[in-house]
Amino acid sequence: MSQKILIIEDDPVLSKMYAKKFEKDGFLVNLALDGEEGLENIRADKPDIVLLDVMLPKIDGYEVLKQIKADENLKAIPVVLSTNLGGGNTDKENALKMGAIDFLVKSDHTPTQIVETIKKILS
Repeated sequence: MSQKILIIEDDPVLSKMYAKKFEKDGFLVNLALDGEEGLENIRADKPDIVLLDVMLPKIDGYEVLKQIKADENLKAIPVVLSTNLGGGNTDKENALKMGAIDFLVKSDHTPTQIVETIKKILS
């Protein structure tokens, strides 16, 4: 059975690019363009993993992560936070403390590397 990934990313170009890469690797991809839509999708669809941008309209990635981890039905879903901002060690530490399984700086990883990271986490 294909694994389901929810990509919460407000950049439509990046979002489509990630979606293509994941679909090519056999994932079922769901997209959300803001934190609110992302939370609705998670609750409705219960994906196997979430790739979550930090900077989002409506509700930011940290708040989305906090709400996922506070929900008994959702907290087991692994969440990978991603950002275009520097993403220093403090950001990574905070994200991991809040329950994220990983924290990626987009500029340091190609979309292919991001897909590989997600596949490793799920295996």
